[in-house]
Amino acid sequence: MAVSLSVPEADVALVRAASPLRPRVAVVLGSGLSGLADVATEAAVVGYGALEGFPRVGSVVGHAGKLVVGLLGGVPVVLFQGRAHQYQGVSALEAAYPTRLAAALGCDVLVVTNAAGGVVSRLSVGDLVVISDHMNLMGTNPLTGWPGPEGGFPFIPMRDAYDPELRAIMLDVAARQGVKVAEGVYAGLLGPSYETPAEVSMLAGLGADVVGMSTVPEVIAARALGLRVLGMSLVTNAAAGVGLSHAEVLEAGDKAATQLQRLVTEFVSRL
Repeated sequence: MAVSLSVPEADVALVRAASPLRPRVAVVLGSGLSGLADVATEAAVVGYGALEGFPRVGSVVGHAGKLVVGLLGGVPVVLFQGRAHQYQGVSALEAAYPTRLAAALGCDVLVVTNAAGGVVSRLSVGDLVVISDHMNLMGTNPLTGWPGPEGGFPFIPMRDAYDPELRAIMLDVAARQGVKVAEGVYAGLLGPSYETPAEVSMLAGLGADVVGMSTVPEVIAARALGLRVLGMSLVTNAAAGVGLSHAEVLEAGDKAATQLQRLVTEFVSRL
């Protein structure tokens, strides 16, 4: 059965009714990173529960479960405070709902953030990583069953899934703010179990720098819908999965939140 990347018209109408702003940029906030939404001005809030198409899943600690429309760096944005994960029992298409709604609202840039495990020893807890590429190791794809755009094909190129120009802007922003950031490859696994030491070794051998349980479906859908993407990972545990707990994910998020807020705010203002 063919699937659609569209969203219910009622969801678009609900967001438009909540705010007169027309967002250009969408930001998906990962575990422990929802505080960026507090920086937005002229903010209007819509709970995920009010959105007809948003997957009905239980909330994950560190995910506020709200959509915020407001101004960030003077630019109209829509901020998603948390996401649905495939390990909660939703499909890849459902996990990509923030991207799909962002496209329906008229956004042309998607910023995805996540909490990730460090795979390589050069990364430490609290480091920020600009994602240069990803590996889809989830075993699923949000475009499965999608016939492609009208008159087109469902074969979406992923060579520059993480837009080189947007990455260059973020790296320049970080340099000007004196914030150390790295670039790296994100490996997306299904979860919810964390990786074994053997799996971490495998990922390192494949060329991954960080690993997580989100983001990939959102980015694939973004490219299918024509959105440019910037991805940012916050490293929340040392390489080889040492000392990892969800509480530590949130703690690392708290420590890096201020830096990330400044970086994303300036990045958005320069678009």
